[in-house]
Amino acid sequence: MALLDYFKKERTIAKPGFNRWLVPPAALAIHLCIGMAYGFSVFWLPLSQAIGITAPVACPETMGFFAKVFTTTCDWPISMLGWTYTLFFVFLGSSAAIWGGWLEHAGPRKAGMVSALCWCGGLLISTLGVYLHQIWMLWLGSGVIGGIGLGLGYISPVSTLIKWFPDRRGMATGMAIMGFGGGAMIGAPLANILMRHFATPTSVGVWQTFLALAGIYFLFMVSGALGYRVPPSGWKPEGWTPPVDKTKNTMVTTKHVHLSKAWKTPQFWLLWAVLCLNVSAGIGLIGMASPLLQEVFGGKLIGINVGFNDLSVAQKAQIATVAAGFTGLISLFNIGGRFVWASLSDFLGRKRTYFTFFVLGFILYLAIPSFGKAGSLALFVAAFCIIVSMYGGGFATIPAYLADIFGTQMVGAIHGRLLTAWSTAGVLGPVLVNYIREYQLNMGIPKAQVYDTTMYILAGFMVVGFIANLLVRPVSEKTYMTDEELAKEKLLASDRVAVTSSENGRGLVSAGFSSTKNSLKVIFASAAVGVPLLFGFWETIQQAIKLFK
Repeated sequence: MALLDYFKKERTIAKPGFNRWLVPPAALAIHLCIGMAYGFSVFWLPLSQAIGITAPVACPETMGFFAKVFTTTCDWPISMLGWTYTLFFVFLGSSAAIWGGWLEHAGPRKAGMVSALCWCGGLLISTLGVYLHQIWMLWLGSGVIGGIGLGLGYISPVSTLIKWFPDRRGMATGMAIMGFGGGAMIGAPLANILMRHFATPTSVGVWQTFLALAGIYFLFMVSGALGYRVPPSGWKPEGWTPPVDKTKNTMVTTKHVHLSKAWKTPQFWLLWAVLCLNVSAGIGLIGMASPLLQEVFGGKLIGINVGFNDLSVAQKAQIATVAAGFTGLISLFNIGGRFVWASLSDFLGRKRTYFTFFVLGFILYLAIPSFGKAGSLALFVAAFCIIVSMYGGGFATIPAYLADIFGTQMVGAIHGRLLTAWSTAGVLGPVLVNYIREYQLNMGIPKAQVYDTTMYILAGFMVVGFIANLLVRPVSEKTYMTDEELAKEKLLASDRVAVTSSENGRGLVSAGFSSTKNSLKVIFASAAVGVPLLFGFWETIQQAIKLFK
């Protein structure tokens, strides 16, 4: 019972002397682990030959779908394995929407712990599924249970970081959500190393890798969950005062909207559309980045002026290596964009930042076909990198945008509800892009030109997103919680009022290194997440260099 009490929200309220810079490393520890969801495709090829080891053992053509789900005699096609990826983001959005309100009352420590149990427990179920060759266990373990862990882990630090950094909301959420984009950058090369280590003549090494990752991730995620602290209600950084000039910053409220009202407002659905359209376009582009580069530039990637279809098998292998460098490069921009754009939004404002995304995105989507036809690889790659940076930046900026519009009291729950836009985009973007490509190929259009129409459609997404963002206004005064409603909500959330500096002589230590003890803790915590990030950056940069050789 005492152990369960330790996870109560009131036990996580920071005491005087706590350094707020300890919270971002805790959030990163969780996001870097669950971000491996982006890198799960590294397992598809080995799993598609888990029985054959060196080559897939194809199932009989007469075998139905459900028979393939339970078979132990033939390998799973990659199309079936890919359902895990879809389940990830469907359950991420739905679990964040369903349990976002609970998280606000339970606190980030408890939510982070549940996330660790779901994500790592899901990996254990997947381990058993691969060992027994039952794909339904992979879908249930990583896709469903792991997806729930993704949702809770993704939103667990949002409200906390925004409350700790009211002076830098964008930067704070950008730091954490950067970790989700960087998870695959660390996890994918680590998984490759582990699979090579565990591989034997009778095993591709995947189930052993799942088991090892479950242990590693559980250690990091529990450490992150235990490191969470929440500020007392009413706390603010030393020396900082909230902006009071409403003529300059009408889009930032000091009041609060309850979840039950927030999702019924036009502002919520406009921001839902803003996120959905930005993500749909970006995720559709990312999903086809590698084949698009290869099919548009063909032999030019290796100095041969021939189309993709005229390349030999060996030459196609060469350009596939170049394309791998391209995907590595855009992953760096995905991660960097999350921090850079979110931090810039603290100065530009959230609405102007999204205007930048949509205007610049519209121009670049229209320009990409021209860059391809002109054979300008540098401009083509630069356009992709900028677009992907804005894709990541959109994720990192939206929590601060929500806090500006709806206040900070229930921003985590509101953000969770809004993430259903991500689930929608995760299906809409890739499906739209893939079906348009397939349709145009069936119409006899050359591979180098099948993406032109797609780019024009994605440019149209930018126009609609621009209009939705333009229509965002502050919510009506009647939508805000009254003082009595706010007090009741704070009681349910176990908030404790901050002690003022006049009462204790110091107040809570906020920014900077307040003492040697706290300074060393921040350095150690930052190193614990920084060293894996450096490993991921190095591995990714090595891949990206191949693009320019």
